[in-house]
Amino acid sequence: MAKRGGYQGGMPGNMGNLMKQAQKMQKQMEESQKALEEKEFTAAAGGGAVEVTVSGKREVLKVKLSEEVVDPDDIEMLEDLIVAATNEALRKAEEEAAAAMSKFTGGMGGLGGLGF
Repeated sequence: MAKRGGYQGGMPGNMGNLMKQAQKMQKQMEESQKALEEKEFTAAAGGGAVEVTVSGKREVLKVKLSEEVVDPDDIEMLEDLIVAATNEALRKAEEEAAAAMSKFTGGMGGLGGLGF
């Protein structure tokens, strides 16, 4: 009997190429994520009186305060400046992460809800 269809149990050529491309893309995404996690993002508030540095892992690494911003009678302002600088540094990190992932998703916005 003759075999039909020519499918021999392996992956058809196009499927094999697609799998190789997906594996390559996954490796590139992992490398990009690792590079991003090693970066630092710094933002300032209060005209530079408060400066906060966060990692690409979204962890606060450093808080720098100018002496003139430390007023024992106005702790609330200092707290607000720290929050503002921290949120801005985190926003920068998130923005860069989104830009890096958009290279891989081609603007698809999410790859099926995986959170990229």
